[in-house]
Amino acid sequence: MDGEVRGALLRLRRGTGLQVVFGGLLHTGGALRIAETSGAVTPALAGLTVSAGSGLGGKCLALSRPCAVTDYPSARHITHEYDGPVSAEGLRSVIAVPVVVRRQVRGVLYGALRDALPIGERVFDAAVAAARDVEQALAVRDEVRRLVAEREEVRQAYGELRELAPRVGDPELRERLLAVCGRLGSTSASGADRAPQVVLTPRETDVLAAVASGATNAAVARRLGLSPETVKGYLRSSMRKLGAHTRLEAVVAARRAGALP
Repeated sequence: MDGEVRGALLRLRRGTGLQVVFGGLLHTGGALRIAETSGAVTPALAGLTVSAGSGLGGKCLALSRPCAVTDYPSARHITHEYDGPVSAEGLRSVIAVPVVVRRQVRGVLYGALRDALPIGERVFDAAVAAARDVEQALAVRDEVRRLVAEREEVRQAYGELRELAPRVGDPELRERLLAVCGRLGSTSASGADRAPQVVLTPRETDVLAAVASGATNAAVARRLGLSPETVKGYLRSSMRKLGAHTRLEAVVAARRAGALP
């Protein structure tokens, strides 16, 4: 998923003129680790661990909303545990935007200038949009993992019941257990074994499969050699076929229908 953070940061830098962008996701213990940087001239920011409430990013984590300072070294409304790395990189004007999935902060994206200039509305909106891209990718990945885990639980239950059924002495109860096994076996069958309820074109399937892996539209376009607008077109047509209103709903509906591998 760091790849999605990297892609969002690169698009943010190219689209806004921010001199330095960096960010990362939360790890065990709730600390943020700066895993990706672009435009940095020193290694001071790479691998930096940020705690909630500390510095600008820590304030962003604690409040779960974007935060910005025009002159980081003299800012009065943040703590200054990270002045060393910030000073080493020569950063002055900095914005931090949270990545929030289901009301839980999962990461932070930063953008910075080496001059003490206000962050304009255009840059602010672009930073928020970059964070939304990462949020969408995380939400899709989470849902896919949940569905895979649920399917695995059904498979395990099927195996246990199938093993127990022959040991039951009561013929009627044994038949009932075997009938339940049959239903579970049908549920746990792979999508390829079920007749799909919708028919996607090969390209629609390719795009949805890439989206299911957590890729953004831009990443899907690069991966498949398509334009972003073409990717959006395939997404719209597949969502229409699946009766879905979002990318996430389309992935879930396609897997349930057996239309995705």
